[in-house]
Amino acid sequence: MSENIDVVVIGGGYAGVMAANRLTQRNDLTVTLINPRPTFVDRIRLHQLIGGTADALVDYRKILADRVHLVVDTATLIDAPARTVTLGSGATVRYDHLVYAVGSGSATPRVPGAAEFAHPLAALEEAKRLRPVLDATPTTAPVTVVGAGPTGIETAAELAEQGRAVTLVCGGELGPSLHPRGRRSVAKRLTALGVRVLDGPGTKVTAVTRDTVALADGRELPSDVTIWTAGFGVPDLAARSGLRTDTLGRLLTDETLTSVDDPRIVAAGDSAAPSDLPFRMSCQAAVQLGPQAAETVLSRITGEQPAAVEVGFVATCISLGRRGGVFQVMSKDDLAKKYYVGGRAGAKIKELICRGIPWQLSYEARKPGAHTWWSKDAKRRPLVRAKLDQERPVTEPAA
Repeated sequence: MSENIDVVVIGGGYAGVMAANRLTQRNDLTVTLINPRPTFVDRIRLHQLIGGTADALVDYRKILADRVHLVVDTATLIDAPARTVTLGSGATVRYDHLVYAVGSGSATPRVPGAAEFAHPLAALEEAKRLRPVLDATPTTAPVTVVGAGPTGIETAAELAEQGRAVTLVCGGELGPSLHPRGRRSVAKRLTALGVRVLDGPGTKVTAVTRDTVALADGRELPSDVTIWTAGFGVPDLAARSGLRTDTLGRLLTDETLTSVDDPRIVAAGDSAAPSDLPFRMSCQAAVQLGPQAAETVLSRITGEQPAAVEVGFVATCISLGRRGGVFQVMSKDDLAKKYYVGGRAGAKIKELICRGIPWQLSYEARKPGAHTWWSKDAKRRPLVRAKLDQERPVTEPAA
């Protein structure tokens, strides 16, 4: 009888859950998922949580395989030589293989006053703190949303649809990842909802106070509630544990998602930097990276060479309140195409996708390993080869 193998997954987000579920296809594995919360956070609905149109929570029993052991605690240190994870409670968990899927969160803003007076919106706890603030604020009071990526746009639209006076400060271009046609559709919907959109080079925020937001062009905006959605960061667990990371703190891996420091550690999701060429932080990438990280672990257990990662993008989908949205078609290498679906049709597609993510997680729990193909970005491998060639040291000719 073969010896039991312990696999620990740190992080119970989209990538971590997919990885943990995929690992259960082997009966000789004990799979432990470490997560600080007892309930799954559907992060793509956090803007709805603060608006009161969704709770953004899913019971793990609905999406996690029965064989996965959930440990509600925070990982504080990885001891790679000893193959242990230290938890906030003081307990340690031993592993034979580790999946690092700690996800991402709000980046600490460097703008004076932002950390003190602006409300971030990248984690459940942040959204829960923000919602009562909004509930206690009159509908007519000015609300400023800083950051014009998908989270900022969705937040501004969600609150404006409820009749709030919202200003969206872009700090540059509105929806920079969108095609101009999709961007125009977003701008039109925001205008219809009454959102004041401030874009252009002079709209970078230079300071935040309790009731104002200052811009680079000298304007000072009244703001009873300031919501900060500009930028994401990752936990520093890998760096604190002595593992090499990129400049943002994502775990450096090769193209099989294996840590460059330890073959028993693989990474997935927002906290992974394969070949120092990370994918866009997104649910879309996470649900592809999670299963492939698990496949790398399974390959190493059987002594096989793990496959290189394959991630391809399809679209960027942005909700614009409950009655509008934009489905922006993307190339597989994540560049916007001219095609999009807007209006109510865009909203329906967005909602179908949001509902489909928990279903996708639960399907992997019920049938681990059933999904065996990934969308392929043919442009990635030449980029990786070029980067490796650039980093390869030049050998001096013999004398």
